[in-house]
Amino acid sequence: MKRTKIIDFFKHLDTLEIGGTVSVKGWVRTKRGNNAVAFIALNDGSIVHSLQIVVDPAKFDAELLKKITTGSCIHVIGKLVESQGKGQTVEVQAEQIELYGTADPEVYPLQKKGHSLEFLRDIAYLRPRTNYFGCVLRLRHAMAFAIHNYFNSHGYVYLHTPLITGSDAEGAGAMFSVTTLDLNNIPKTPEGKVDYSKDFFGKPTNLTVSGQLEGELGALALGAIYTFGPTFRAENSNTPRHLAEFWMIEPEIAFYDINDNMDLAEDFLKYLINYALENNYDDVKFLNDMFDKELIDRMKFVLQHDFVRLTYTEAIDILKNSGQKFEFKVDWGVDLQSEHERYLVEKHFKRPVILTDYPKEIKAFYMKQNDDGKTVRAMDVLFPGIGEIIGGSEREADYDKLMKRVEELHIPEKDVWWYLDTRRFGSAPHSGFGLGFERLLLFITAMTNIRDVIPFPRTPQNAEF
Repeated sequence: MKRTKIIDFFKHLDTLEIGGTVSVKGWVRTKRGNNAVAFIALNDGSIVHSLQIVVDPAKFDAELLKKITTGSCIHVIGKLVESQGKGQTVEVQAEQIELYGTADPEVYPLQKKGHSLEFLRDIAYLRPRTNYFGCVLRLRHAMAFAIHNYFNSHGYVYLHTPLITGSDAEGAGAMFSVTTLDLNNIPKTPEGKVDYSKDFFGKPTNLTVSGQLEGELGALALGAIYTFGPTFRAENSNTPRHLAEFWMIEPEIAFYDINDNMDLAEDFLKYLINYALENNYDDVKFLNDMFDKELIDRMKFVLQHDFVRLTYTEAIDILKNSGQKFEFKVDWGVDLQSEHERYLVEKHFKRPVILTDYPKEIKAFYMKQNDDGKTVRAMDVLFPGIGEIIGGSEREADYDKLMKRVEELHIPEKDVWWYLDTRRFGSAPHSGFGLGFERLLLFITAMTNIRDVIPFPRTPQNAEF
């Protein structure tokens, strides 16, 4: 008999026959009852809700029923009936039960409800079975699908940029090295340095921090591209906002200026938020009710308001005149901290904000320089509860200006010559941005720690599973 997914009992009940026989498979969330009747809450991961299985103990072997505990996996064949109890429309009266796998209640870590998120991080291999993380992972899938759907429907080409690179797009260092050299017998040059000519690529290489530079090459040939893949940063940061392995979405578009870029960012974010509400409302509603009762209101708030656009200089003036006490001092030329960004969004404007025209000294070398010689056409999108969720810019299309900036920052030309060449051969205005996938998910799920929106977080001293 064909298995029926549990989501069908909640979303597609009209396709099922009341009184008919159904086959369901899943993991036991709870089991309760007495000698006369037992109730099993069964979940198969297709939806946050569990299906109630009603069991008459007299019809089954007592030893079998004893082995069916929280965490065990079973196959049930039974009659679909209208539920007499509260909380569900239908239930299944069990006629046959097959036990696939047991879960010893003495050692199964998820035996009780109400585990802390910190505890669940230590058992990341099991936490997807909890309601919280089932919701998070379904939303992660939905957002990944929506991202591809959005760009495909707008004519973008999905470009696979390399994970192994010889350049540092951000110029910030802290990259993971990639090598095949024998670490117990590292070859050295006559000067005593590592002889990378003996390495696989013949030069130092690293795991990428961004696909942007290669993405620009695609945009200057295909018109509009996006990348979506893992990126890596070897930053020794044990904070709720940092991961060593994370995912980035990076569109790059030829003939877009900074204003086009801002329009795209706003439309893209609103599309994703609306997609989550329309297609994964049960997951969002569960997280709203059980974790953060303002989640849905925040999501609708973003959808209902145009994003405020102002310059970095204007933002600094607002912050300095706010009368607010900040942990980090505010002055023109400093990189804004999360507390500054959230003040602008949550207290001053009470809506999402896009900041532009940052000082060039605190931004990357590739950003287009303004005529004032002090600022660049950067843009950061700031969200409630998050701070910066998108960072981007119009890219510098002028070879001489870009070359001068490379020299000012002492970036080795041998590492970026190919990037500079795109400004020599048919250069064009173009723009792009990067959206941290996990930052987006923090907003969509109301989670407060970035380690709770990725299946297996990679952080300092943590790569167990």
